[in-house]
Amino acid sequence: MTPHSDAHVPAPLPAHDHATARPHDHGHGHGHGHDHGHGAAPDPALPRRWTALALLCAAQFMLVLDVTVVNVALPAIADDLHLGRTALTWVITAYTLCFGGLMLLGGRLADALGARRVLLTGLALFTAASLLCGLAPNAGVLIGGRIAQGVGAALLSPAALALVTTLFHGPDRSRALGVWAAIGGTGSAVGVILGGALTDGPGWSWIFFLNVPVGLVLLAVLPRVLPVTAPRRARLDVPGALLVTAATGALVYGLVRAGDTGWTSTATLLPLLAAPVLYGLFAKAEKAAAAPLMDPRMFTRRPVVAGSLLMLVATGLLISFFFLGSALLQHVHHLSALRTGLLFLPVALATAVGAHLGSRLVGTVGPRALATAGAGVTALALLPLALLPADAGPWTTLLPALSAAALGLGAVFVTATTTALGLTAPHEAGLASGIVNTSHELGGTLGVAAVSTLAAPALQGPDPATFTTAFTLLTTTAALTTLLAPALVPKGTPHLTTGPHAH
Repeated sequence: MTPHSDAHVPAPLPAHDHATARPHDHGHGHGHGHDHGHGAAPDPALPRRWTALALLCAAQFMLVLDVTVVNVALPAIADDLHLGRTALTWVITAYTLCFGGLMLLGGRLADALGARRVLLTGLALFTAASLLCGLAPNAGVLIGGRIAQGVGAALLSPAALALVTTLFHGPDRSRALGVWAAIGGTGSAVGVILGGALTDGPGWSWIFFLNVPVGLVLLAVLPRVLPVTAPRRARLDVPGALLVTAATGALVYGLVRAGDTGWTSTATLLPLLAAPVLYGLFAKAEKAAAAPLMDPRMFTRRPVVAGSLLMLVATGLLISFFFLGSALLQHVHHLSALRTGLLFLPVALATAVGAHLGSRLVGTVGPRALATAGAGVTALALLPLALLPADAGPWTTLLPALSAAALGLGAVFVTATTTALGLTAPHEAGLASGIVNTSHELGGTLGVAAVSTLAAPALQGPDPATFTTAFTLLTTTAALTTLLAPALVPKGTPHLTTGPHAH
């Protein structure tokens, strides 16, 4: 969802070093805060654990890439497959919706069936789905492929991180998690350039085809270097996973339909009204579940609520930047996909820089001040896009505005993670990590749905004016976050400890 995206970018490791991880680096978020293999000595039978780490990072890199790489290619996909705005929106949101909605279940499956088995299953599904997306002749097949990619990612990502924490112990674990975390920042930058280069070169299909040989090589080599992980008794909350995914899906569907049929139409109101009902059923199911995906008690923890909301907002803003910006540059300014990708490179790098600066400052100024400052910078930076016409020069308006806004968002990402994990009791870190990671994916999903609806006339016709309306929503959201952050984020400085919950 990079950009995540997943334009997704760094937040600090819950560790004492200064490595950075992006929001898209998913902890398995199991319903327990234990540390796999804690206190054990490194296993001499695993001399190839660094090789295994490199391969696991390559697999995670594909998942990260698949959020941002698609954004730049959207206009070409629309032209080739004759997709309307609604279908294009689902090309982005179908992936992040399933990734986020099913991620906690994927972590539980890794417990119940063994992380190695679940990882290889997820990788095989993601690879096959990538081939299907590349060959897609129409919207239905492409969106179906993106759903399957999201399910594969939800299995692969938490299982991969569980394996990283199993393979390494002591100081080596901090180094390994640092390597794992670093792929997030590079993934966001590489995604925008690679998406443009492939779309302008061999064609948009190759943004998906590229995953196939990489996936096949990983499937051939990983079983030789990964240890067999024994299954552990773990109860699966399948109804919970399906309910939270259905609730968010209904909300997204209603938001997207509003752009076509209006806010008062039955097609819009029914799913928008169904969403809170489904969320209510999800909450009820979690209270009754023996092993809930999200322990309802966690939502009484102010740091977890604050961190999750900040992550939801920050990811929604960042992924919306890439979605709106790609459409604006190619539809209105008629830039090529490659030039669009290159123009977004400073935005991706600014997010990484903001996260790095944030990780240095958060322990000094505290999450509350950092969240307020980061959101404030974002709101001020976006203001010109809300006031100026959409066809104003991209080099003097869009690029500097989005780059400065991304710098502020990088700090907000850091705050989201450190608030939820660093101000929460260590034994609850696993639960908090899972909720924040889920908020990350679902934030991008909701952000794209909202701005796509507001900018619908501009995306479907020659009038670019509604791009400004969409940017006004983003500016207002950042401004409200700035005002609410001092009340939302608790006082105090984080007490981050080493562990597997790198976000």
